Parts: sequence; structure tokens; C-alpha cells
Amino acid sequence: MKIATFNINGIKARFAALCDWLDESHPDIALLQEIKSVDANFPREMFEDRGYNVETHGQKSFNGVAILSKFPLEDVVRGLPGDEADEQARWIEATVVGDAQAVRLCGLYLPNGNPVPGPKYDYKLAWMARMEARARELLQSEMPVVMAGDYNIIPQDEDAARSQAWKDDALALPASRAAFRRILNLGFTEAFRARVRGPEHYSFWDYQAGAWQRNDGIRIDHLLLSPQAADLMRDVRIDAEIRGREKPSDHVPVWVELAA
Repeated sequence: MKIATFNINGIKARFAALCDWLDESHPDIALLQEIKSVDANFPREMFEDRGYNVETHGQKSFNGVAILSKFPLEDVVRGLPGDEADEQARWIEATVVGDAQAVRLCGLYLPNGNPVPGPKYDYKLAWMARMEARARELLQSEMPVVMAGDYNIIPQDEDAARSQAWKDDALALPASRAAFRRILNLGFTEAFRARVRGPEHYSFWDYQAGAWQRNDGIRIDHLLLSPQAADLMRDVRIDAEIRGREKPSDHVPVWVELAA
């Protein structure tokens, strides 16, 4: 079971690029972020024609998450529990039953948090606390769980080409990294770093100042695996070359393959 996360930065702008990548990469499941579309306007038929089941949690012009799955999607949940007043579309869950194993999927678009200090950063930390609480609940199920998406967290300095440029940013502040570690320390495995060490592995390059050409990137798109999912991991990769194509997202897909 190949599970990918991809912040597409707008389904309208990225429709062709997304379809090209799906046709080449053939993920069984794609967790999408920043679809920037209400549910009714999401072009689900084009993905259904490719054999995907589609579930969305959209919002006009901003945010929005979706799941594309070759397997039926069961027990779909939209929205991160813990704040009834939160109207931002940033979290979707579903269960898929693969050839050998059921897996609980969580697709997420974690708040950016800038500028710091301020209400946007307060919202980010509060959202991460809610995510930690939900992660605890999911672990209690003892089924394989994959929490994947744009975390807007640079976990360590080696995950940025120029770490000093990010030291005061919400993506890399000590409180942000500590909140991320608290979730990891519940028992999750960060899939990419379980297999690949060292610097110069990124998933985001800004559109400005030739960041892609200079490999001035950061790694902020992550897949966190519960112990049961980590035991099934076969492979993990960042499809970095996608960033060099025509009309790309500023993010690239990251995927894990599970024996499920």
C-alpha cells in the first residue's frame, strides 16, 4: 500500500500537474492539502475515472484537505476534535482495508503560525495540542495509523538549507519543535528519518529568489506512523524532481509503502 502526502497549493492551478503525478507514481492513497476549494467544486470525477474514491473537507479559497484512495474509505471524519468553533478545514480521517491490513489515515494541514508572536501562533500551538490528544486516542486503537500532511514544522536544523534564516519563524521555533516531538514521543515514527539521514532532503522550495534552482529548501511534509504501521514500512521517498516541472506546487509529494 503506497500512501502519499502532497500539498498541491490549489486544485485549480495544480490539476494537470497532480494528474500527471498520479498517472506516473500510482499511489494507492494520496492525502492532499491546500485544495483551496469547497467540496462541491472539487473535480472528483477526474479522480474517480482513475479508480480513486474521493473524500474532501474543503473551504473556499483557503486550506482544505482531501483523500484519494484506490480502496473504499470508511468511517470518514472531517475536522480535528477539540474545538467546536474551529472552522478551518485542516484535518480528515478515514479507514482503508488493504489486501492484508486495515489502516487508519489522517490527512492534515497544520497551521503555519506566522507572524510570531500573535493569534496565529497561538492557534498553531493550540491546534498541535488538539492533535496530540487525538493521536493518543488513535494509538489506543492498536491498529496501524498514518498521520500525514503538511506539518509546517522544520523538525531539526538539518531540515533547512539555511537554518539560521528560519530560527525566528513559527516553523522552527523551539515551542513548535517541542510540540512536534511530544506527538512523536507518544510512540510514532517519522517515516522519512527512519530510513534517510543527513541534510539536503527537502519537500518545499519557495517560488521566490530561485529557491529550487539553489536547492534552498525545507522539509515540512511528514508521515508519522504508529508502531503497528512502522512495522509494515517497506520504503519511503520524497519525489523532489516534481518541483522542477511546469506550473509546480511549492511542495512535492512524500510517500511511504506499507506491507498492508
